[in-house]
Amino acid sequence: MFKDIEFKRALQELPEKEKDKLIYRLLRRDMDLAEKLHFELVDTDSIEDKRRNMETIISNDIKRFSENFHSLDYIAIEMRRISGKISHHVKITKDQFGEISLNLQMLNEVIEQNTFSLSHSKPQKSAKFYNYIIVRAFKILLLINSLHEDFLLDFKEDLKKLGANISSNKMLLKTANYNSLDLNWILEVEIPENILQIHKEIKLAGFLK
Repeated sequence: MFKDIEFKRALQELPEKEKDKLIYRLLRRDMDLAEKLHFELVDTDSIEDKRRNMETIISNDIKRFSENFHSLDYIAIEMRRISGKISHHVKITKDQFGEISLNLQMLNEVIEQNTFSLSHSKPQKSAKFYNYIIVRAFKILLLINSLHEDFLLDFKEDLKKLGANISSNKMLLKTANYNSLDLNWILEVEIPENILQIHKEIKLAGFLK
């Protein structure tokens, strides 16, 4: 409908007051759009400012639930909430760099701050957590691969840290191997050019769910 030339022309020919009414009505119904326009047109914060704010929010959230909860499945639920916040940030700001850096921060901080839970949880009761970590790690590789290769160096340190964190836990390492995630891609910061095809084939085989 919105590609219809006559429809576009009709909208353009509406009186200015009527256009304003339609815009306000639309913004009241779509808060994400309203927030996006506010960021683009009014907000004095830069994308980097918003990203730094998200880094603080993520660290505070992880510190809170890591100190108060030890169930890895529950922690996985909390991670999904953080993931939702990251997705919202990206939707509003179009921060492709932040989508990667913030997800790397989340995975590394969660693993590092939950070593006790990782070493004392029964595998059968923590499968969702282990799987979630590996699925997100694979997504990070796909996101990096979609950017210009020069950006890879910006994520080198955090990628190596993530690879080391996964390698240091027996169940995370086992889950990575089970889902065909080659940790050398992360540890050596060498993402295959055909990572997207590899990912599709793994998904088709019934893994990375």
